[in-house]
Amino acid sequence: MTKIGLLSDTHGFIDDKIIIFFASCDEIWHAGDIGNVEVINKLASGKTIRAVYGNIDGAEIRIRYKKFIRFICEGAEILITHIGGYPGHYEKETKNEILLKPPKILVCGHSHILKVIYDKKFDLLFINPGAAGNSGLHKVRTVIRFEIDNSEPKNMEILEIKR
Repeated sequence: MTKIGLLSDTHGFIDDKIIIFFASCDEIWHAGDIGNVEVINKLASGKTIRAVYGNIDGAEIRIRYKKFIRFICEGAEILITHIGGYPGHYEKETKNEILLKPPKILVCGHSHILKVIYDKKFDLLFINPGAAGNSGLHKVRTVIRFEIDNSEPKNMEILEIKR
């Protein structure tokens, strides 16, 4: 079993409530618009970090991270990107990645809207953790914590922080 902390759209801001919420996590996944390396450094604290760059990220982040990452966690194939759309309305490049081989879990950011949807068409779990940072129109900052056990996502929890 692997405990995952999932966030997106920090835009250079991370607060201690999120760090505390992710304390028991083995891995942190960041779905882009990181903002700066300090955010990653603060999240890392001995944990595995998996991240992609987002549309606001500059060269420092883009050198470290890719637009798409695909990997296996506890037997589940994971695909992460920043601008991916959502079930029924995937962005073109994301849809092409899905068509290559549908992942078990697809993680996207960008919209600042928390969504967890099972996509029947591609037999995958779509997760957008919303926005963890202070930039944007969202009124509530959100992050997700969950477990993957024997390739199955379980025990999903959401942290909401009012802005």
